[in-house]
Amino acid sequence: MKTIRVVAAVIRDENKIFATARGYGEFKGGWEFPGGKIESGETSQEALVREIREELDTDIQVNELIDTIEYDYPAFHLSMDCFWCTIKEGSLTLKEAEAAKWLSKETIDSVNWLPADQGLIEKIKTEL
Repeated sequence: MKTIRVVAAVIRDENKIFATARGYGEFKGGWEFPGGKIESGETSQEALVREIREELDTDIQVNELIDTIEYDYPAFHLSMDCFWCTIKEGSLTLKEAEAAKWLSKETIDSVNWLPADQGLIEKIKTEL
């Protein structure tokens, strides 16, 4: 089975985190943490800064690793490095996602998370 390596930003502003709804593809409408594929020669952190700039027109500070999620989808294995991030500059302009929300500990379960991202929710709740 093919492994796809990706990164995800858990962008935090005090006690809220930023989530996006996928705007395309098989998982369209499912909620996830923004990010994307790691390109050849990039570190996870470099990939995350580039992806958030491309997808959200925002510069972020990549902080500590929360977890690496390993998840088997039917067609591939996903290995996702998930980092706490903060906004350095920009206003989170949606370029690819169809929707976005700031979620608190109380509202984090109100969206339909993609399967791989669900593995992160309990860890995030303990930090918020």
